[in-house]
Amino acid sequence: MALSKLQRRTRIKRRIRKIISGTPTKPRLSVYRSNKEIYAQLVDDVNGVTLASVSSRDKEIKADTKLEAAAAVGKSIAEKAVKVGVETIAFDRNGYLYHGRVKVLADAARESGLKF
Repeated sequence: MALSKLQRRTRIKRRIRKIISGTPTKPRLSVYRSNKEIYAQLVDDVNGVTLASVSSRDKEIKADTKLEAAAAVGKSIAEKAVKVGVETIAFDRNGYLYHGRVKVLADAARESGLKF
Protein backbone atom coordinates (compact mmCIF):
# COMPACT_ATOMS: atom_id res chain seq x y z
CA MET A 1 0.00 0.00 0.00
CA ALA A 2 1.33 3.45 -0.91
CA LEU A 3 2.36 5.93 1.76
CA SER A 4 0.41 9.11 2.28
CA LYS A 5 2.16 12.46 1.74
CA LEU A 6 2.53 12.97 5.48
CA GLN A 7 3.92 9.47 6.09
CA ARG A 8 6.40 9.93 3.24
CA ARG A 9 7.56 13.30 4.59
CA THR A 10 7.96 11.93 8.12
CA ARG A 11 10.05 9.04 6.83
CA ILE A 12 12.31 11.40 4.88
CA LYS A 13 12.49 13.76 7.88
CA ARG A 14 13.69 10.94 10.17
CA ARG A 15 16.29 9.91 7.61
CA ILE A 16 17.60 13.49 7.36
CA ARG A 17 17.64 14.11 11.12
CA LYS A 18 19.82 11.01 11.68
CA ILE A 19 22.56 12.89 9.83
CA ILE A 20 21.91 16.60 10.52
CA SER A 21 22.24 18.04 14.03
CA GLY A 22 22.70 21.61 15.22
CA THR A 23 25.56 22.75 17.47
CA PRO A 24 26.15 26.16 19.11
CA THR A 25 28.71 27.07 16.41
CA LYS A 26 26.78 25.53 13.50
CA PRO A 27 23.04 25.50 14.28
CA ARG A 28 20.40 23.77 12.21
CA LEU A 29 18.14 25.95 10.04
CA SER A 30 14.81 24.15 10.23
CA VAL A 31 12.11 25.06 7.70
CA TYR A 32 8.40 24.36 8.11
CA ARG A 33 6.00 25.04 5.27
CA SER A 34 2.24 25.10 5.64
CA ASN A 35 -0.27 25.80 2.90
CA LYS A 36 -0.34 29.53 3.65
CA GLU A 37 2.76 30.37 5.70
CA ILE A 38 6.46 29.45 5.98
CA TYR A 39 8.54 29.32 9.15
CA ALA A 40 12.30 29.12 9.77
CA GLN A 41 14.25 28.72 12.99
CA LEU A 42 17.86 28.28 14.03
CA VAL A 43 18.11 25.39 16.49
CA ASP A 44 20.99 24.33 18.74
CA ASP A 45 20.23 20.62 19.29
CA VAL A 46 23.06 20.10 21.80
CA ASN A 47 21.59 22.55 24.32
CA GLY A 48 18.02 22.20 23.06
CA VAL A 49 17.41 25.90 22.40
CA THR A 50 16.10 27.97 19.51
CA LEU A 51 18.54 30.78 18.72
CA ALA A 52 16.31 32.73 16.32
CA SER A 53 13.03 32.28 14.53
CA VAL A 54 11.13 34.04 11.75
CA SER A 55 7.81 33.39 10.07
CA SER A 56 5.82 34.89 7.26
CA ARG A 57 3.21 35.82 9.87
CA ASP A 58 5.53 38.41 11.48
CA LYS A 59 4.45 42.03 11.15
CA GLU A 60 7.67 43.17 9.43
CA ILE A 61 7.32 40.56 6.64
CA LYS A 62 5.29 42.17 3.86
CA ALA A 63 4.71 40.08 0.72
CA ASP A 64 2.06 39.61 -1.93
CA THR A 65 2.89 36.05 -2.95
CA LYS A 66 4.10 32.98 -1.08
CA LEU A 67 7.44 33.06 -2.94
CA GLU A 68 8.05 36.67 -1.91
CA ALA A 69 7.20 35.76 1.68
CA ALA A 70 9.67 32.85 1.59
CA ALA A 71 12.41 35.15 0.25
CA ALA A 72 11.68 37.72 2.98
CA VAL A 73 11.80 35.03 5.68
CA GLY A 74 15.13 33.76 4.32
CA LYS A 75 16.62 37.23 4.35
CA SER A 76 15.30 37.96 7.83
CA ILE A 77 16.58 34.70 9.36
CA ALA A 78 20.02 35.39 7.89
CA GLU A 79 20.07 38.87 9.44
CA LYS A 80 19.03 37.46 12.83
CA ALA A 81 21.70 34.75 12.55
CA VAL A 82 24.39 37.36 11.96
CA LYS A 83 23.16 39.29 15.04
CA VAL A 84 23.43 36.11 17.12
CA GLY A 85 26.95 35.53 15.74
CA VAL A 86 26.33 32.60 13.40
CA GLU A 87 27.78 32.39 9.88
CA THR A 88 27.53 28.71 8.97
CA ILE A 89 24.46 26.53 9.38
CA ALA A 90 23.20 23.05 8.59
CA PHE A 91 20.09 23.28 6.39
CA ASP A 92 17.19 21.04 7.44
CA ARG A 93 14.49 20.96 4.78
CA ASN A 94 12.32 18.92 7.15
CA GLY A 95 11.30 16.28 4.62
CA TYR A 96 10.12 18.76 1.98
CA LEU A 97 11.54 18.68 -1.53
CA TYR A 98 14.28 21.25 -2.15
CA HIS A 99 12.03 23.02 -4.60
CA GLY A 100 9.74 26.04 -4.72
CA ARG A 101 9.37 28.00 -1.49
CA VAL A 102 11.96 25.95 0.40
CA LYS A 103 14.56 26.64 -2.30
CA VAL A 104 13.68 30.35 -2.46
CA LEU A 105 14.09 30.64 1.32
CA ALA A 106 17.48 28.89 1.19
CA ASP A 107 18.72 31.04 -1.70
CA ALA A 108 17.65 34.26 0.06
CA ALA A 109 19.45 33.17 3.23
CA ARG A 110 22.61 32.42 1.20
CA GLU A 111 22.47 35.80 -0.53
CA SER A 112 22.13 37.54 2.84
CA GLY A 113 25.34 36.01 4.18
CA LEU A 114 24.68 32.52 5.56
CA LYS A 115 26.95 29.67 4.49
CA PHE A 116 25.64 26.12 4.09
